[in-house]
Amino acid sequence: MALKAIPISQVVPQIDEIHVENVTFPSLYNNNSTPLSHGEDEDDVGKMNNNNNKFVVMGHRGSGTNMLQYSSCNEKTIKENTLRSFNEAAKFNLQFIEFDVQVTRDGHPVIFHDIFIFTQQEGKLIEKRVTDLTLEEFLSYGPQNGSTNVTDSSPFIRDVEKPLFRKMKDGRIFEWKVEEDDRLCTLQDVFENVSQSVGFNIEFKFDDKRNYKDEELVRVIRAVLQVVFKYAKGRRIMFSSFQPDVAQLIRKEQTAYRVFFLTNGGSEIYPDIRRNSLDEAIKLCLEGGLQGIVSEVKAILRNPRMIAKIKESNLSLMTYGQLNNEKEVVYLQYMMGVDGVIVDFVEEITSAVAQFSKQVHHDGKEHLLLLEKRLLSEQRITPCSEDEISYFRRLVPELIHS
Repeated sequence: MALKAIPISQVVPQIDEIHVENVTFPSLYNNNSTPLSHGEDEDDVGKMNNNNNKFVVMGHRGSGTNMLQYSSCNEKTIKENTLRSFNEAAKFNLQFIEFDVQVTRDGHPVIFHDIFIFTQQEGKLIEKRVTDLTLEEFLSYGPQNGSTNVTDSSPFIRDVEKPLFRKMKDGRIFEWKVEEDDRLCTLQDVFENVSQSVGFNIEFKFDDKRNYKDEELVRVIRAVLQVVFKYAKGRRIMFSSFQPDVAQLIRKEQTAYRVFFLTNGGSEIYPDIRRNSLDEAIKLCLEGGLQGIVSEVKAILRNPRMIAKIKESNLSLMTYGQLNNEKEVVYLQYMMGVDGVIVDFVEEITSAVAQFSKQVHHDGKEHLLLLEKRLLSEQRITPCSEDEISYFRRLVPELIHS
């Protein structure tokens, strides 16, 4: 797998560093907000799951992202955003997989995270924008044979592959190598080849550095919706985007499926003020009729009062981020009323959630202290005192700035 686990002690300050001012949170047992599992209508095909108030676990880009600057000794690396990754994630007890969709120049929705495709030709690194490629050109990159992709894209399979490279945020470029590779795929491929039991969180991917006209955005949205409406067949679906205008336009274009606004909650500052805080995210959702927020987990942990505010606004709350690969962090969110998490360590987190949710419901609140101690001891972390654990149950401490 691609991400390195961070000991909880590195991100949660000591108990005497925390300042509390009569803060309370919605708990698992007293949550008056609309549950993530409930759609707008009783027969809404986009409802999140079949059990009200069930904590939702989503696989990030399937079985986890390929972040080459990290390493993990206990995980096999599967090419992200591929059928192989999606089907591997579907083997575990999760409700959704999350993936990124863009639309090619000739109008085909494809699955790819990066705005640009990097390859090598005649020893030179070539950079091409995904949305400037035709479907045939897009599918010509990466592995071509032995793919799990068996649908209408197969006529484009070539004998010679174009190697893929990835550009990191710091500018470094690496050849994209994984232990379990697979071909690039289309949105139609995903609908036709991934188990119907798992829902899709379809993230609309756009370039943060570009200004888009509404007609450009609508063209992309309608191309995606055309595939969704044709192939969903009752599958659970939700849409999400970091782009405020996109999120609101998705809602205007359809009402069958839930729309969530993605935000890092102020970790980075953008020219568009709507992207710079959780307060702005709430405002955007209420103005646009959106159903929820997907926040970077650090923004929630640094300002846990926002959980109550989001719930009071009748919005669902999911989180994403590297810290969601820590069982303790997921557990704390579970107890405070966060509706679900997007994770890379799919097997570990789904197993942990099943364990502590079963324990909570079976044995009651009196065993929560013992459970948290066990989770901490499994990670070889010095257990907190009972007073500290009791404190954590009321408040997730602010994270130190990384």
